[in-house]
Amino acid sequence: MKWWSEVVEYTKNASADGPQWLTAEEQLVWRSYLHATTLLEDHLDRQLQRDAGMPHIYYGLLVKLAESPGRRLRMTELAMDAKITRSRLSHAVARLEKNGWVRREDCPSDRRGQFAVLTDQGLEVLRRAAPGHVALVRAALFDRLTPEQQKSLGEIMEIVAEGLQPNEAGADLPWLR
Repeated sequence: MKWWSEVVEYTKNASADGPQWLTAEEQLVWRSYLHATTLLEDHLDRQLQRDAGMPHIYYGLLVKLAESPGRRLRMTELAMDAKITRSRLSHAVARLEKNGWVRREDCPSDRRGQFAVLTDQGLEVLRRAAPGHVALVRAALFDRLTPEQQKSLGEIMEIVAEGLQPNEAGADLPWLR
């Protein structure tokens, strides 16, 4: 971590108005967070690829559709729920369509809008994939934490998410790109 202390020292000398650098303890927390979330996402992705032939992002899209009334959502709402760009969603839905798991329908009230609809085949794939996915989430995360740690983690992630979710008009959000 020598390079880091050199960067911090350099910026202290360069300007009193420089960035507020992370402390050594904060740096450890940050890097632990990055390490854990990267490993967890990879772990989930590999399990779903192996057991269901889909990446984790596709599983999340199928879950969102399954939980929606009529198993359908407007594409813009699905992109917002998944926190991804419309372009990435369009690509993902095209792949899900190719598998027969999702179909697109035009929106009757808005000629430009489309719905993504979970098919019966997609629901069946989701039903088969869910038990293994839930078991992995439980083993990888919840079984490693006490109930108090689980509660704290939930509270912390809620605070972080709320702070990152801008409410102002014109915000640069993935689903608006």
